Amino acid sequence: MDHFELKNGELYAENVPLARIAEEVGTPVYVYSRATLERHARVFREGLSVLPRVHCAFAVKANPNLAVLKVMQREGFGADVVSGGEMARALAAGMPAQDVVFSGVGKNARELAQGLEAGIGQFNIESEEEGVELAAIAAAKGLTASCALRVNPDVDAGTHEKISTGKAENKFGVPIDRAPGIYARLAAMPGLDMRGVAVHIGSQLSDLEPMERAFEKVGSLVSDLRGQGLTVTHVDLGGGLGVPYKAGEIMPSPAEYGAMIARVTKDWDVTLMFEPGRVIAGNAGILLTRVIRVKRSSNGPPFVIVDAAMNDLARPALYGSWHDFDAVKPRGGKMTANIVGPICETGDTFAMGREIDTMEAGDLAVFRTAGAYGATMASSYNSRGFVAEVMVDGDVYATVADRILPEDIYAAERVPDWLS
Repeated sequence: MDHFELKNGELYAENVPLARIAEEVGTPVYVYSRATLERHARVFREGLSVLPRVHCAFAVKANPNLAVLKVMQREGFGADVVSGGEMARALAAGMPAQDVVFSGVGKNARELAQGLEAGIGQFNIESEEEGVELAAIAAAKGLTASCALRVNPDVDAGTHEKISTGKAENKFGVPIDRAPGIYARLAAMPGLDMRGVAVHIGSQLSDLEPMERAFEKVGSLVSDLRGQGLTVTHVDLGGGLGVPYKAGEIMPSPAEYGAMIARVTKDWDVTLMFEPGRVIAGNAGILLTRVIRVKRSSNGPPFVIVDAAMNDLARPALYGSWHDFDAVKPRGGKMTANIVGPICETGDTFAMGREIDTMEAGDLAVFRTAGAYGATMASSYNSRGFVAEVMVDGDVYATVADRILPEDIYAAERVPDWLS
């Protein structure tokens, strides 16, 4: 459920008409619903209420906007970060350092030191080499890093290949069969407090069965580690729960997810950690756009050219992803069209041969389910600048990220004297 609904024939975000935002802020613009973010955060937590000890850390990569992170902080979530920049954002939003989990396969020495100095709660170590480096940095500073070892269970998540992270050929984690030896060696190093293991097999999962297989492998690993006399108090089960991108699509609910985890982990006696991102933010945002023109095709559907582009919403170009496309003020008619942006790339295509609301030049429309992996993946390709972001709260809204204009970007560039 979200709070983007038709009222009197016009699409609203909560109690604010989207046409008003378009008029006052311009298009394209991301619009987030605070009520939807809060509802999804609470439903996720409620789904895990059957578990005895839980830590939830919002996956900052899904939507790092400070206002979004502040909502999550107020809902009691920590942060799952994958860079020093994301960590700084989480701390700036008021998330306690102890509730920050630092994941990511390529943390550099500066970022490891940054996490240690901030006092973050856990490093998810992706390799033995990373663990050795972190141990040396921590020992030199007289600090101890609480850590979990991320394992790769070689389980196919059944999602898009570019967001699958748990197969043997993926870059993430250590092979699960090598994990006991690596864990034992790291646990013996000064500077590290090895307290658990972590796993994450992919994003936008529509089936719980691959997760269950991965978690069962992790359960066996926990038993093996304890059998060696090693301590395991925390297990990070990652995120990945999918959301419906198409109207009518059904995904596993947080309650079903929680019930499966309760069954699999009932004998583990650990704090279970989670990294939800898309499942909370996805349907809490839309990308509001305006039709530039409708262009006839020589042999096929017309092209509906909108002012949003692949630099604003990259998922369709990257993954062939579907986003429902709806008129802000539908006339009642339907048309079949190709929806494209203005970027000078054939890949700047949102949909081909899609049945949509009848559109004319100047009409407003929305790409739905754009609250996760939308603005965070934006670029300034074709010197288009960066899209603005807005958050709605009941009958008011605020701009929570200014539109960054092309001239603001090239103002940071320099022509050397020898070219002047």
